[in-house]
Amino acid sequence: MRLRRTKGFTLIELMVVVAIVAIIAAIALPSYNEQVQKSRRSDAIGQLGQLQMSLERWRSENPCYGLSGAGGCPAFTASGSYPSLPDATQSPYYTLAIASATPTGYSLTATPRSGSAQADDRCGTYTFTVTAGVLAKSASGGSNCSL
Repeated sequence: MRLRRTKGFTLIELMVVVAIVAIIAAIALPSYNEQVQKSRRSDAIGQLGQLQMSLERWRSENPCYGLSGAGGCPAFTASGSYPSLPDATQSPYYTLAIASATPTGYSLTATPRSGSAQADDRCGTYTFTVTAGVLAKSASGGSNCSL
C-alpha cells in the first residue's frame, strides 16, 4: 500500500517563520523609527534656516532686529512681509517661533509638538541664537544631535 503525501506546511514550520519575522521586525522597526525622526529633525532645522534668512534680510534693510519696535527699530509682525513665521500647518511635528529679538540679535526655536510622533524625540528643542552677528546652534537633547 502506498502512503499519500499531503501538501502544505506543518504547524511547526509556520511557527518558525512567524518567530523569524517577529525577530526581524523587533530589530528593524526601532531603526526605521529613528530614521523617520531624523528626517523630521532635518526639516525643522531647514525651516529654522529659512526663518533665519528672513530675519537677516530684514536686518539688511533696517538698523536692528526687533519684534516690538523698541529703540527706534521698525516693528515687524509674525504675519506680514518677511520675516514671517512659517505656516503652523506646514510642520505637524514642530512648532517654530521667534523666541526673542533684540536690536542686536534674536533667538529661534523649533519645539516638538506635544501629541505628535516627534514629541518623544531624543533631541528635543532646537535653538538658533544670533548675538552681535555670531550664530550659535544647540539642541536640548545634547551634543549627539546633528545640526
